[in-house]
Amino acid sequence: MRDFLIVIFTVFCGSYIMKAQDVFLTIPENNIFNRTEFTSVPTRVMTNANRTNWDYGFFLIGPIAPTFTSLSGQTFTHTSSAFTLPSSTLLWQLESMGGQLPATGISGFLPGFQSFSTSPLKWFEPPTISFGGGFSRGNINFIFKIPAAQFAANTYRAGNYSMDITQNYNDFTPRNFKTILVIPSFTRWVTTSLTKYIEVSSLNDYRNTGTRVFSLDNTEIAHTVDFNFWAKAASTNVQFTSSKGVPGTRSIASIKLGSSGSALTTKALSATFQNFSPANFSVGAGNRNSFIPELYISSEDFKNNFFEAGTYTFELNFNAASTDNSINSFQNTAVQLKVVPRSEITIPSSGRNVNFNFNTAAHYTNGQSQIIANQILLSNNESFELYVKSDENYFKKGGLQTNINSNILQIGLDGSSLDIPLSKTPQKILFNGAPVLDRGLNVRYTIPAAGAQSLVGKENTTYAINVYYSFTAI
Repeated sequence: MRDFLIVIFTVFCGSYIMKAQDVFLTIPENNIFNRTEFTSVPTRVMTNANRTNWDYGFFLIGPIAPTFTSLSGQTFTHTSSAFTLPSSTLLWQLESMGGQLPATGISGFLPGFQSFSTSPLKWFEPPTISFGGGFSRGNINFIFKIPAAQFAANTYRAGNYSMDITQNYNDFTPRNFKTILVIPSFTRWVTTSLTKYIEVSSLNDYRNTGTRVFSLDNTEIAHTVDFNFWAKAASTNVQFTSSKGVPGTRSIASIKLGSSGSALTTKALSATFQNFSPANFSVGAGNRNSFIPELYISSEDFKNNFFEAGTYTFELNFNAASTDNSINSFQNTAVQLKVVPRSEITIPSSGRNVNFNFNTAAHYTNGQSQIIANQILLSNNESFELYVKSDENYFKKGGLQTNINSNILQIGLDGSSLDIPLSKTPQKILFNGAPVLDRGLNVRYTIPAAGAQSLVGKENTTYAINVYYSFTAI
C-alpha cells in the first residue's frame, strides 16, 4: 500500500511539472504603446528526444502532418476575468527542430504564419515519401507574431490570456500545453504637450461675459489598466511679469481644469493632486484614451486677475494613475498666457462737440465752465498717463487762423483740481493711471474770467479748435 501511494504521488508531481512547459509570450509594452508588430525570439514549444522522421501510412503513402488544435475555442481567455482576445491575434510558424528546419525532400514545405484554430492546422508539411527526409532531435522552436493591426483592433488588458493547445505526435512533449499571452501593466502618455502658449490680443476678450475657455490640446494615453486622471498646479500662484518687467503673482485658484465633453470633472486648480475623473478610464480597443483638457476662467476673474499686459506662467502636473495607484505616469505642461498691451480711447458722438456761447455780460466777466459727463471712455491694460493737446496754438474761424490763443481754454478732469491751458504741446491731465477697462471720465472745460475778457471786442462768429487725447505708458 505504501508503494502504491508513492507511485500516485510521483505521477501527480510529474503532471505539475509539465505545466512549466506552457508557452509564455510576454508582449513588450512598447509594441502595445506604439502599435507596432511584435515578433518573438525562437521559442521552445515542444521537445523531441527520440524521433528523427515523420509518420507515414501504409506503403509509405500519405504522410501524417504534425498539427496544432485549439481545445478552448477561437479565443484566448483572460485568466482572471471574462475578457478575451481572438485567436487571430497571435500568428506562429515553425522555426527549427533540433536547431534546423526539417528536410523538405519531395513536396515537403514550411507553411506560412497562421493562427490557432479548433480545426487541426499543419505546422509542417512532411515529404510525400519517407526517404524525402526527416528532422533532428531536440527542441521544437516556433516564431510568434502579433501584427500591428491587431494592436489597433483589440483590447489588451493587463494580465494573462490563455489558450489550451493539443498536438498529434505522441513522441513530441508536451502533448498538451497552454499558450499564454502576458500583457504588462502600464499607463503611458502618447502626446507630449510640454508647453502651451496662449495669447490674448483684444480688449473685447475682457468685455465678453462668458467663461473664458483655453484648450490644452489633445491628450492621448496608452494603457493596459484602468486609470484615473490626476492633476495639480506646481504652485499656489501664477507668476506674472508685466510688460514693463514688474513681477507679481495671481492665485491659481481662479483657474479651473476640466475638459470638452464629459471626460473630466471641472474643478479649481490647487497645489495638491486631485482626481479629475468622473469615472475610471477603462481599457478599450487600441489601448488608448483621448480627450481634450481645458482651462476655465470666469469673466470676472479673467478681467480682475489677467487683464494687465504681460506674461502669466504656471506649470500643470498630470498623472495617469492606475485605479489601485500602483502605476503612475506623469507629465508636466508649462502654460504661458501672454496678454498683449492694448489701449483704447473712445469719445461718444454726443460728446464730440463742446460749445461755449458768449451772449451775456456775465459770460465775459466771469468766464464759463462745463462738465461733459463720460465724455471719454478709456481702456488700457498697462499703467498709463493721459495727455491732452490741440491741433493748433490758435482758434480758427472758417478754417483760418485767428489771434485767439488756445490757452484761454483750460481742460481738467472732474474730481481733480488740475486745469491745463490747452496748447499744441501734449500735457498730462491724468497721472499714474492703473490698468482699467471701459472707465468713463467726466471732462471739465473752462474759459476763466481772464480768457473770457480777452474775447471782448472779437467778431461775433464761431471759433473752433480740435482737442486730442492720448495715452503714454508709464
